[in-house]
Amino acid sequence: MEGIVESPDPLSSSSPFSPLECTYSITVYLGYGVEIQVKKVNLSKEESLTILELGGTAPELLANETLMSEGQVIRSSTNQVQIHYKSLKKANHGVFSFHYQAFLLSCSFPLSPESGGVTVTDIHPGGQAHFHCDPGFEVRGHEVATCLNSTRPKWSSPEPQCVAVSCGGWIRNATVGRILSPTLPSASNHSSGSNLSCHWLLEAKEGHRLHLHFERVALDEDNDKLIVRSGNSSTAPLLFDSDLDDIPERGFVSEGMFLYVELTADSSSIPLLLALRYEAFDGEHCYEPYLPHGNFSSSDITFPLGTVVTFSCSPGFVMEQGSGVMECVDPNDPHWNESEPVCRALCGGELTDPVGTVLSPDWPQSYSKGQDCVWQIHVSEDKRIELDIQILNIRHNDILTLFDGHDLTSHVIGQYLGSRERFRVVSGGSEVTIQFQSDPDDSTFILSQGFLIHYREVEPNDTCPALPQIEFGWSSSSHPSLVRGSVLTYQCQPGYDIVGSDIITCQWDLSWSNNPPTCVKIKYDPCPNPGVPDNGYQTLYKHSYQAGETLRFFCYEGYELIGEVIINCVPGHPSQWNSPPPFCKGICSLFSSSALTPRPSSLPVPLSVCRWQWKPLFWKSLSHTHSYSPITVESDFNNPLYEAGVRCSQPSGICTYKLLECVTEHQEIQGIDFLFRES
Repeated sequence: MEGIVESPDPLSSSSPFSPLECTYSITVYLGYGVEIQVKKVNLSKEESLTILELGGTAPELLANETLMSEGQVIRSSTNQVQIHYKSLKKANHGVFSFHYQAFLLSCSFPLSPESGGVTVTDIHPGGQAHFHCDPGFEVRGHEVATCLNSTRPKWSSPEPQCVAVSCGGWIRNATVGRILSPTLPSASNHSSGSNLSCHWLLEAKEGHRLHLHFERVALDEDNDKLIVRSGNSSTAPLLFDSDLDDIPERGFVSEGMFLYVELTADSSSIPLLLALRYEAFDGEHCYEPYLPHGNFSSSDITFPLGTVVTFSCSPGFVMEQGSGVMECVDPNDPHWNESEPVCRALCGGELTDPVGTVLSPDWPQSYSKGQDCVWQIHVSEDKRIELDIQILNIRHNDILTLFDGHDLTSHVIGQYLGSRERFRVVSGGSEVTIQFQSDPDDSTFILSQGFLIHYREVEPNDTCPALPQIEFGWSSSSHPSLVRGSVLTYQCQPGYDIVGSDIITCQWDLSWSNNPPTCVKIKYDPCPNPGVPDNGYQTLYKHSYQAGETLRFFCYEGYELIGEVIINCVPGHPSQWNSPPPFCKGICSLFSSSALTPRPSSLPVPLSVCRWQWKPLFWKSLSHTHSYSPITVESDFNNPLYEAGVRCSQPSGICTYKLLECVTEHQEIQGIDFLFRES
């Protein structure tokens, strides 16, 4: 998937002083292209370097030595690339270096048909393009195209056309499409006795035949008639007559390249509904299967001999008749060894999946009179069932009833007739029973849409809905689950303020008293540096510290830290340190080896002057430091042990002292120790 291509090293060649000709072939996985970046290229006029794209109908030149520069990126549209280098020089060959890597190829974005549109799930291999037409137009061609994973990804079929729905016509070079019911004449024309008469001639390419599938058909059995013939005229052999035959589940195959369709209609009470799908296929392939209200997967989407197709039904439908798997067989006359199955919306059933669909009988076609259907839905014991009634359009003599339990004796949670907008119902337990009854004696029976219900298992509806975590904060709950009366308390991280209510409650109607708050970052005032203690230091000296930062103190050897080792900058306006900074106290020793050495009595007494400064351990403001106030004490040393009357006047009784200097007339003094006595 990635690598380097470099010119050969002359020193590693068995004959470095000779012409060179080298070919490098790069092949990546299907559905990927090759991206080449020129890292280095330095060639003479006697050398050539070309990059070719392979895998198409013919090699295609991507670049040569005259079109290359360092840093250039070259991309192929297939998964194969060839680099060819040739040098006529006998020595001092040029150098080149390429870095290559695979990248995901895609199909070109499909064009939108005129009087229609297209929606695309993905333009990479496996993605699909769904074509549709505006009202009054029908799709002529494939409604769905798939991006195929090949050397150069391409759509499985060309873009279709949108053609106006008409009453009849001659469709030449038919491939795939539909015949749809045209608009009936006005009611005034009906009263005068005129009717609708349409004729379609489907003509496939030479050597092809046609397969016709009945998608949706709703005819007035007394006034409407549909005829299909295998030929090109009204006298061709009959395949279907609606007066004589039932609506076929699987459709028909023509004997040759023609199909002739006739429709006559004179119905004012029942809307005319017709959708016939046709597909053309040649003598080496089977026709493209079609499964209304279902899907299929195929080992080859062109359906040659040996192709295996597997079917499945859409949610709410059950597979009946035919086989779930079929194969294209017989090289002399390719055909499917089984018939396509039928996906039908049944009258009742037992559903145990956590999600599913309930449809009125024969959906999307109208249900019939005298139906009495019962569906039972079971989910996990600790769950509830949410029914999403997306479509409800039944007659006023028919009834849809919802029971909160496993049979028809359970509590009724809903009973409906006629039409209603979309609505939801939630059960009180883990089972629901749905009953639908249509009036068997309805003399005014007309076609009706029916109903479509999606269901899913949900958590018991005795808790408030779960809320997402807030960014830069957290919440704590008063109860393990969000039952009625539960309280959520929100807090924000340091440096953030809460906006909104920091406490919300799960109310008795299972709604929250407020929306969750948000945490907004504050630009707090910084804390000033509190100062470095004498005989000590800080971890990191800065002029100011942001809210939430900490500061650590240390003392030099021989000193003890008094106070907090670490202090924190507490957010506020202004921000303040949570504690005063510590100080470093000297560790005293009473007459050590460095004590003042007594002078011999023959020597004159030295005059010594010592100046002191003191600093009280007392803070009026956390952001203000005190300077030392000088106290000067002068005295003659006539005794090796000198006592000075320096007093601490602080209320705390604690003072710190610092010796600034001690001046004497002689240099014999080796050291001074100080003893502080409590009095």
